[in-house]
Amino acid sequence: MTKKTAIYPGTFDPVTNGHLDIIKRASLLFDEVVVAVAQNDGKVPVFDVDTRVRLFEENVRDMDNVRVCSFNVLTVDLAREFGAVAIIRGLRAVSDFEFEFQMAQMNRFLDCGIETIFLMPSHKYFYTSSTIIKQVCAYEPERIKDFVPGNVLRLLIERSKS
Repeated sequence: MTKKTAIYPGTFDPVTNGHLDIIKRASLLFDEVVVAVAQNDGKVPVFDVDTRVRLFEENVRDMDNVRVCSFNVLTVDLAREFGAVAIIRGLRAVSDFEFEFQMAQMNRFLDCGIETIFLMPSHKYFYTSSTIIKQVCAYEPERIKDFVPGNVLRLLIERSKS
């Protein structure tokens, strides 16, 4: 039986409980899930890529079939490198769908052998995003405690004080 691998790409700046929820769901569907943290030179991240990878690793260490890496290539090329059969994308609301649909179609054009699988996070995280987390954190970091893992919260609070 062939091992089924999926890639879950994103900037993850910072990782949220919604991201972790998607990973838990994906880890039940695939033999291996590779969380791929994007370098993403088009954005100015709060955390550098190595920190984002470390924060993710600390939060998935109890998931035996999940590993984390960074990347700076097209997602389909990374998926091909890992022998992945799918790219996991999270959908929170209808507003996410148009962008994600276009991206899925482009990825299908680039490699028709790699499917895009859309997963929805728990209802508790439908309205959160890394961007919103950073906006709230800029004013009151403690108020995001229900939406990010403890290691992320500690680092965001530490950064807000400096």
